[in-house]
Amino acid sequence: MAAALGPVLALQVVCLLGSFVAGNDAPPVPGSPTPSELHAERLSVPPSCPRAVQTGDFVRYHYRGTLADGTKFNSSYDHGSTYNGFVGKGKLIAGMDKALLGMCVNERRLVTVPPSLAYGSEGVSGVIPPDAVLTFDVLLMDIWNPEDTLVVETYHTPSSCPRMVQVSDFVRYHYNGTLLDGTLFDSSHARMKTYDTYVGIGWLIPGMDKGLLGMCVGEKRIITVPPFLAYGEDGDGRGIPSQASLVFDVALVDLHNPRDGIMTESQFVPESCERISQSGDFMRYHYNGTFMDGSLFDSSYSRNHTYDTYIGKGYVIAGVDEGLLGACIGEQRRITVPPHLGYGEEGTGKIPGSAVLIFDIHVIDFHNPKDSISITTRYKPTVCTELSKKGDYLKYHYNASLMDGTELDSTKRYGKTYNIVLGSGQVVIGMDLGLREMCVGEKRTVIIPPHLGYGEAGVDGEVPGSAVLVFDIELLELVAGLPEGYMFIWNEEVSPNLFKEIDKDENGEVFVEEFSDYIRTQVDAGKGKLAPGFDAVKIIENMFKNQDRNSDGKITAEEFKLKDQESSKAHDEL
Repeated sequence: MAAALGPVLALQVVCLLGSFVAGNDAPPVPGSPTPSELHAERLSVPPSCPRAVQTGDFVRYHYRGTLADGTKFNSSYDHGSTYNGFVGKGKLIAGMDKALLGMCVNERRLVTVPPSLAYGSEGVSGVIPPDAVLTFDVLLMDIWNPEDTLVVETYHTPSSCPRMVQVSDFVRYHYNGTLLDGTLFDSSHARMKTYDTYVGIGWLIPGMDKGLLGMCVGEKRIITVPPFLAYGEDGDGRGIPSQASLVFDVALVDLHNPRDGIMTESQFVPESCERISQSGDFMRYHYNGTFMDGSLFDSSYSRNHTYDTYIGKGYVIAGVDEGLLGACIGEQRRITVPPHLGYGEEGTGKIPGSAVLIFDIHVIDFHNPKDSISITTRYKPTVCTELSKKGDYLKYHYNASLMDGTELDSTKRYGKTYNIVLGSGQVVIGMDLGLREMCVGEKRTVIIPPHLGYGEAGVDGEVPGSAVLVFDIELLELVAGLPEGYMFIWNEEVSPNLFKEIDKDENGEVFVEEFSDYIRTQVDAGKGKLAPGFDAVKIIENMFKNQDRNSDGKITAEEFKLKDQESSKAHDEL
């Protein structure tokens, strides 16, 4: 019998903690009269006590049991685990059934139990003498009741909650997991990685499966889970003991559902939207990329450079590719991208796996490689006798800007016109085309796609690569050019003795000085005309070189020929 009572004692005596019956009574001193009443002294009390032990509760507690002379007869600490049991069900000695009532988690009591409420006159052979007064130093670790339900307490609610967690959603959250006494058993923060899982389909313990439902991104809540909705009698074999209540402090980082598509929200749309983006367009846009909790993972603004790409062609993640379609130049929109349309389960770089991404987009411009220039006439004079054409010399003012209104350059800033020969390659192709068939005094807006402007490279420090350009133009002066292929023409019949007229000293040889003086004299007299907009000296030098067939620095009568006498086209002949 005595041998059988040892294990029983180890189990019975280990189940001790209870209500306050009598406080501040010192344990009996050897030789003193045997106490007949139960005494409980509160050695420490937690600052808060949301719940106290009642009859029928299941408790987990640590204890150290001693006899009246201080001899230890048992201790849960020696066994490395708490004693677990129901209170008021007769599973403990009567004194402990009473002494545990009213205790709070983390409360410590010194309980003195008279023999009548312990092992009486029989004691436990070899362990507890007959009529022994027992003292238990008890620390309560956990309370729960089979009637308990999940307890959810939200202590931070975001200002907006467009969506709440539902069954089958995939969530990413951080948590600290503690036992009811505050002992930490796990933390996602310590791993610096969210816990990622589906909700409501059995991938979590039942209490967490329920406790996460209805949460908003950014919400923080405490979920208290009784053991029968957690790891039950077995615990988890690591930091969670048997029959432990669990407390999860949870912060929801993001959520999505595998059935989700992207969400687009226009935050600003310009009043005028002549064209919306389509698949195949090339777009320049700024963006801030954040997670659902607001954390920034990337920004084009920080690089001071737009993100430039074709859209609808798979050059960017699928969600952004779709979200950029149908936008206006100047529009600002938010694109929310679920992970299966973003970077998936693996993530990339700063983006963790299964992350929902939010892109705040500002569309700067877009074009299509098939685009030509766009011309809008803002003013045209009623009398227009001559239209600009290739070869004409033009003087005009312009303001140059990007599609978002960013000013690039303006002739008015310098107080002088910009002067070119149309069709001579002095401006970008789009500008050359945009200046054609204009009247003096006309004002127009010319929109130039980058392949007719400064291309992918742009102009360092001035024009961004792949930028659509906007020119507001006013044509101020037009000097008609010469027919194509001519840099000089006669305005009247050519003298049949032209060579002799040029050869002033009649030595049969014309040097460059003689030639230049003659041509300038004819131009000044209105008898001839040089191509406008070009360097007259260079034109005359080229004309001379073309006549100097043998390149000996002089022209002879045999070398000298007029334009209509040439066998092939030239540009500077007479």
